[in-house]
Amino acid sequence: MIAATYAPMHSDLSLNLEVIEGYGDFLKFNNIKGAFINGSTGDFVSLSTNERKNIMKAWSAHRSEGFQVINHVGHTSLLEAVELARHSAGLADGIAVIAPYYFKVRTLDQLVQYCKEVAAAAPQLPFYYYHIPVLSGTYFKMHDFVQLAYEEIPNFRGVKFTHNDFVDFQQCLQYKRKEGKDLELFFGIDEMFVNSLSLEGQGWVGSTYNHLAPLYTEIYKVFELKNYQRANELQNMAVQFVQILDGYGGFNGAGKSFMKLLGLDCGPSRFPHATLSEKDLKNAQLKMEEYGLTAPNFSKCN
Repeated sequence: MIAATYAPMHSDLSLNLEVIEGYGDFLKFNNIKGAFINGSTGDFVSLSTNERKNIMKAWSAHRSEGFQVINHVGHTSLLEAVELARHSAGLADGIAVIAPYYFKVRTLDQLVQYCKEVAAAAPQLPFYYYHIPVLSGTYFKMHDFVQLAYEEIPNFRGVKFTHNDFVDFQQCLQYKRKEGKDLELFFGIDEMFVNSLSLEGQGWVGSTYNHLAPLYTEIYKVFELKNYQRANELQNMAVQFVQILDGYGGFNGAGKSFMKLLGLDCGPSRFPHATLSEKDLKNAQLKMEEYGLTAPNFSKCN
C-alpha cells in the first residue's frame, strides 16, 4: 500500500514543510510502503509549481531506503508538467502524470505522446500514468494504453488505476502475466480494495491508507484465509469511513482534518475544501464508532 499524501499547511494556508519528516515516519510505522505526493489528495491543482517543487524536495530529504516516493507532475500545461518532471530527477523514485483535464486529448495516440514528452524529461525515473477519468475526463481503455506506452515510452512502468472498470483492470493484469511485462498496476479506489483482491491485485495507492492502514491489512489477511464474508464486512467499515467524512463538505478536506486525531496535524485545506472544526471531528468519531470503527482500525503515530 502506498498513501496518497496531503499537503501540510500552516493556519495561514502556507505550506508547513516541517511536518513532512514526521509524516514519512508515521506512514512507515503503519507499514505503508510509499507516498504518492502532489496528487489529487495533495490538492495539486491548488498549489503553485514552486510549492509542488518544495513538497518534492521535502519528501526527498527525508525518504528512506525501501520507502518509495512517487511525484505526480501532471498539469494543464505540458511545459509545466515537463518542468516538474525534470525537477523530480534525483529527488523522486518515480513520476506520474494525469491526462490534461481542461483542453483534453482526443485520441489514444495523443495521450501516449503527452506522456512520452513528460517521461522523457526524467528518463532515469520510472514513469506511471495516473488514470482517473472521473476528474481528467479521459476514458481510454488502459489495456490499449499500456501496450502502446510500452512501445513508445522507454521508462514506462505502470498505471495508477483509479476507475471502477474492473474488466479493463483485469485485462491489464492479464497482459502483464501473459507478456511477462515488468508492469506495476496500483489500484486507486480504496472503497473497492477487497474487489481488487479477487483479481489478484498487488499494489494500491489511496487516501485512506493514511488513516486506516491496520484495517486494510486485516482485510488482506482474512481474504487470504478465504474468509470472504469477514473481508467484505471490514471493507464496509472503510466505505463508511469515507461516507461519514464526505458528509462534512467533501472527503478531501475532512480526511485531511481527521489526520489530527491520528497524531499528525496536516493543518487546514485550501478552497474549496472544508476544514473540520473540533466539534465536527468529535461527531464524526461518534458516527464511526457506530460502525465498529475504533482505535485498532486506525493508523497510529510511533
